[in-house]
Amino acid sequence: MSDEEQRTDSGLPVDPVYGPDDVTIEPDDLGAPGEYPYTRGVYPSMYRGRTWTMRQYAGFGTAASTNERYHYLLERGQTGLSVAFDLPTQMGYDSDHEMASGEVGRAGVAIDSIEDMRTLFDGIDLSQVSTSMTINSTAAILLALYVAVAEEKGVSGQALSGTIQNDVLKEYIARGTYIYPVDPSLRLISDVMAYCAAEVPRWNTISISGYHIREAGSTAPQEVAFTFANGLEYVKRAVEAGIEVEAFAPRLSFFFAAHNDFFEEIAKFRAARRLWARLMRERWDASDRACRLRFHTQTGGSTLTAQQPLNNVVRVTTQALSAVLGGTQSLHTNGYDEALALPTEESARIALRTQQILAHESGVPRTVDPLAGSWFIEDLTNRIEAEARRYLDEIDELGGAALAVEYMQEEIHRASYRFQMEVESGERTVVGVNAFQEEEPTIPTDRTDYSSLEKEQRSAVGRLRAERDPAKVEAALGALRRAARGSGNLMPLILEAVKAPATLGEISDALRAEWGMYQPGG
Repeated sequence: MSDEEQRTDSGLPVDPVYGPDDVTIEPDDLGAPGEYPYTRGVYPSMYRGRTWTMRQYAGFGTAASTNERYHYLLERGQTGLSVAFDLPTQMGYDSDHEMASGEVGRAGVAIDSIEDMRTLFDGIDLSQVSTSMTINSTAAILLALYVAVAEEKGVSGQALSGTIQNDVLKEYIARGTYIYPVDPSLRLISDVMAYCAAEVPRWNTISISGYHIREAGSTAPQEVAFTFANGLEYVKRAVEAGIEVEAFAPRLSFFFAAHNDFFEEIAKFRAARRLWARLMRERWDASDRACRLRFHTQTGGSTLTAQQPLNNVVRVTTQALSAVLGGTQSLHTNGYDEALALPTEESARIALRTQQILAHESGVPRTVDPLAGSWFIEDLTNRIEAEARRYLDEIDELGGAALAVEYMQEEIHRASYRFQMEVESGERTVVGVNAFQEEEPTIPTDRTDYSSLEKEQRSAVGRLRAERDPAKVEAALGALRRAARGSGNLMPLILEAVKAPATLGEISDALRAEWGMYQPGG
């Protein structure tokens, strides 16, 4: 590639050198850290006050084994919990459902009932730890389970802090773990927002996710634009449901990926903060507090290679540094072996230590937004914001995110195809994959016996059903079904159902019976 043809991973042009004549910085583009439009960070002191939350994502097998990993990580300095759920839990099926066969506990922890949630957080003070749950279609149910277990521990909703992903639109666009049609799914999101505003005020009711959009193959500007298109749709629906912007917008949070193009990723995070602030001000005349974009970052799972997996330690470190220089509020660093299996204790420890070295040895936290004023960074920030705006204009013309699902899917597919063709042609170098290849010894990976685990989980569901009061469960599920036909908030009824105790699958089935299931292209 010649000097004239250098581009970022997203295809944005890169000049060989930058000077003051190569970028225009308007007076309202930067501002001070902690002030609108938040380009330089959402808090005045950023990491000088305290470092980002080190929130390592973990969940595998049973609630008991995941609980052991949580204690392991907390004892080694992790400052927040993040729960990964298995596919049946994400799709609203109990572990003994035929659709769950072969998938129980494989992609995360299996949670079928309040019994599992009790075990998951056994010995953990929920008033002292912040918990993030990566769950979407069944988010309302998992939040209800968490609140119910906290109540049993004597912790009120007022004392709980954390985040639930609850971002269903990106499931239709990029990931696929949807259940219900779009409109009832969006109703559930609004119900969670309204319930938490009143009962769990410190909870982030939605983590609007660009991560899965990026992992599906989008460019950095597409990640920002499509994430914000979804976010704007959620804000619009909440306002239409009668919730004041100022009551919920300050608790919105976002979830982005950090990929390999170091400077582009830093610029992406800065551009995202500025663009979201401007969108909220333009469309809803939101206050400064409601314009503030807070986000979690995870290093790029799709960038990890099964070939020469120890190279992933370097990739993860570079990506994590871009997230920190870009001003993330919390961070997950992937294990080097995740392209092969669930992370071992060793790789999880190295991933956490990577963050701790950045926080305590690199000197990066000492000053806020240290790359501000770099002609290259400011030019990239401007370009990403402008390109994201262009995509948002297209989505607005289509009627908003709920009506633009296929458009966003197609754009992601095109970007993903271009990237793969560049790898296969050798135009793009992936170390250890299409260049610098060599044989490596096999590294140890997770050896969980998932067949035995599935039998154990199925038996636990069977025992729960045999020991509970069936009339109480049926009454709770019946009340939920009747309410689903109306327009009232479903969260209190879901909370009663999980306490009955109905299972996650039974609650999902009650809603499926009333709303049906989403049919792609229908």
